Amino acid sequence: MRIVIAEDQGMLRGAISRLLSMENDIQVVGEAANGEEAVEIIQRLQPDIAILDIEMPHLSGLEVAEHLQKINSTCLVAIVTTFARSGYLQKAVKAGARGYLLKDSPVSHLAESLRKIYSGQRVFSPQLTFSFIEEKNPLTKREIEILQCLKRGDSVKDMNQSLYLSEGTIRNYISEIIQKLEAKNRIEAVTIAEEKGWL
Repeated sequence: MRIVIAEDQGMLRGAISRLLSMENDIQVVGEAANGEEAVEIIQRLQPDIAILDIEMPHLSGLEVAEHLQKINSTCLVAIVTTFARSGYLQKAVKAGARGYLLKDSPVSHLAESLRKIYSGQRVFSPQLTFSFIEEKNPLTKREIEILQCLKRGDSVKDMNQSLYLSEGTIRNYISEIIQKLEAKNRIEAVTIAEEKGWL
């Protein structure tokens, strides 16, 4: 199978590339240091699988996956990351990723995961337990609406006019949201909800 590796840390990218190249059935055909490079290399070389780091300059691994999905690329995507966050995982699955693997796994496990992905299976790190993947959203529909208003930068007064709720009721909702998400303030509440894929 032909592989492209996109990882912004040069030493790590080189190490993964060298170790995977030692496998008989894996050929590393390209390497990228950022998301834009990854898109260009994948479109040019048409590899079977792209290993994408989540956090890269220019375009994140998730954005690269979304772009490949949009253009109906046949390249399969394996996200490799240090972040075991359910929001990231949900976004990766939505973007069509076939694998979500944590960087602390040995390369032999990565090679085995790539074989499974190549054969049509989905592979998720065992650390991401089922309950973690299926994390329940504690927010009500109305609370999500209020969070979306906060994300836009609306004031309580703006929400009073757009949601037809009294300012006191809106403040109550906001403090309830902050409590449920164990956030310090409104901004952190929006960030947490986004990371968990609830917004």
